[in-house]
Amino acid sequence: MKKISQLILFAFVIISCSNKQTDNSSYKYDYLYSDLPFGMPKIEIPTFPDKRVNLLDFGGNPDGITLNTAAFADAIQDLSEKGGGILIVPKGVWFTGPIVFRSNINMHLEKGALILFSPDFNLYPLVETVFEGLDTRRCQSPISGRNLENIAITGEGSINGSGEAWRPLKKEKVTESHWKKVVASGGVVRGDNYWFPSAASLKGHEMSDMNVPRQEMTEDEWMAIRDFLRPVMVSFIECRNLYLQGVLFENSPAWNIHPLMCENVIVDGIIVRNPSYSQNGDGIDLESCVNSIIVNSLFDVGDDAICIKSGKDEDGRRRGRPTENLIVDNCKVFHGHGGFIVGSEMSGDVRNISVKNCQFLGTDVGLRFKSNRGRGGVVENIYISDIYMFNITTDSFLFDLYYGGKSASESLADGDTTPTDEQLHQVTEKTPLFRNIYVKNLVSRNARRAMFFNGLPEMNIANINLENAFITSRYGAELSESTDISFKNVTVLADEGPAFQFHNVKNFNSEGLGFNKGSSEKMIEIEGAKTAGMSFTALSEDLVEITPDVDMKQVIFNEDK
Repeated sequence: MKKISQLILFAFVIISCSNKQTDNSSYKYDYLYSDLPFGMPKIEIPTFPDKRVNLLDFGGNPDGITLNTAAFADAIQDLSEKGGGILIVPKGVWFTGPIVFRSNINMHLEKGALILFSPDFNLYPLVETVFEGLDTRRCQSPISGRNLENIAITGEGSINGSGEAWRPLKKEKVTESHWKKVVASGGVVRGDNYWFPSAASLKGHEMSDMNVPRQEMTEDEWMAIRDFLRPVMVSFIECRNLYLQGVLFENSPAWNIHPLMCENVIVDGIIVRNPSYSQNGDGIDLESCVNSIIVNSLFDVGDDAICIKSGKDEDGRRRGRPTENLIVDNCKVFHGHGGFIVGSEMSGDVRNISVKNCQFLGTDVGLRFKSNRGRGGVVENIYISDIYMFNITTDSFLFDLYYGGKSASESLADGDTTPTDEQLHQVTEKTPLFRNIYVKNLVSRNARRAMFFNGLPEMNIANINLENAFITSRYGAELSESTDISFKNVTVLADEGPAFQFHNVKNFNSEGLGFNKGSSEKMIEIEGAKTAGMSFTALSEDLVEITPDVDMKQVIFNEDK
């Protein structure tokens, strides 16, 4: 009997171990962690109690006219009081005011379900929040939740934020017929080319720094510009275990999806849309979040698509909460100011990011890193691979440490000169730092410019590594104020001018540079008195033009290799 008991116990242990192995192998996102270059815990999809309630049971009416704000609130409250579960949104058009989440709620949109938010500004009171990295006040978001656990929006339906009622519009961004239709709908026009939904919206624009008023204001003064204070459509703040899956999110008043200071975020298989002309029409802005996954999703937006942030200037540094441990995989971006973006609000640091298997198809910029003096913050340990781009309006790969608020294409259209200087500023906590960034397996066809690295003279971008890249573009790659740059098997086919230009670049090492003759006899230009430590392998010296202020001893050609 003793031996039988031991055998039974042993068999139980074996079965238990086997079950654990099966459970581990069935983890949906296990493939994302293969060869991940930093430590990151595996994030589980939140689970919910097996309780379901239906909006129809709370007086809801999906006729597209009836206001269902109370039905959503009552259904969420009832489900919450039962310990949580799934809120079923059936097919139909669910016209509503703001929806406020509670913990342990999965709002599931069935096939054919559309949540359409009312354009009545009076339904969205002013609340304390964060926008563009700054502590401020905005109108309440159409979907919001704060300090929650286990929340989800899933299904096969759509969510529309009625953003056209909130957003200003620039005439040059739309057709003449579109412009006339918008102007005829009401609102006010500043000059003859800038439409605002109301006089209050225009007043807020005229008194604000970017989109966030920074001066002290009375309650009456806040209320006088309420129309200007457009909300993000989906705002989850300091929440844990957030899951967005399958749903279409579109037409947001400002940013579309904004997880802020959240932990364990999974975004899988969603579609995010905004008109290409929508101001601040970002796709997803992940801000000061820890442990996140964004996969299998489509973005077609009016501003940055997949954007990583951590607060702005003093507010961001005081918060001191980085965005860290993020995996992005198998996402496609159509319109957008950038495909994958870090900044410009990154004052609380960004680190440990993996981006793989993404396509950028017509964005202004492909990979976009941006900031400026005054931000502070460190961006480091970014690993990017297998990125494929087509028809990039400006730069395939960009570091812009002089970002001034315009998109790259707007700066180009406005004739802005390349912002740069050689004046050394004092390095302080306000100085941004970008370092330790690794990009490999990149293909870009039909960009305006292959690359543009534009660091600060007092704080160069540093340790930027590019391997296995093939780019066709009108203009070649321009690198300025950059240190410890490594290019391996990088080909740039430029229609005009040299393929590579270097200005004040230190410790540049290359192996296997490729280029065509283009319109220039010299394929590489090197200038800048601070240029030093340039090493070119398998490259002939007669293809390089070096300005007189560069010490020839600092440029090494290893043709024998």
